[in-house]
Amino acid sequence: MEIIRLNKKSMANDKEYIFKVTIKGAPQIELWRRVVALGNQSLYELAEGIINAFDFDDFDHAFGFFSNVKTPYHYDSGEIYELFYDIDKENLDDPDEKVKSVKKTKISQAWKEESKQMLFLFDYGDDWQFLVRLEKIQKATDGKKKYPFVLESKGKAPEQY
Repeated sequence: MEIIRLNKKSMANDKEYIFKVTIKGAPQIELWRRVVALGNQSLYELAEGIINAFDFDDFDHAFGFFSNVKTPYHYDSGEIYELFYDIDKENLDDPDEKVKSVKKTKISQAWKEESKQMLFLFDYGDDWQFLVRLEKIQKATDGKKKYPFVLESKGKAPEQY
């Protein structure tokens, strides 16, 4: 994961995005993480930050962000950002034009307003589903932080495997 350190120049132009992330199906009051990322970071970096926040060992899986958070209808989303787009768009038999890149899309492009939520589906085989809700957008103020980072956590994370 590329860790971004702010300097005075980047701090003047960027904002912190504070997300509350819960695992769907888990008791939301007892198991969640509050993750802070920068608006100029990619969705790929946010995904890796979420996986690290829940202490998963392996990030080597397909994943995507979907605007329709209702399972199993996430593929009917108006917004879809998937790793598959980045891996092999030219060789797909039927590229879906509504699917976008997780590596090229910035957090600030996908989340424009507070309280928006998206489903983060990780490891299409094991089907880990995370509800990612933007709680707050604020000016970045501390040049010594490494992003993304966990601001708060509640509950013991489940084992990935």
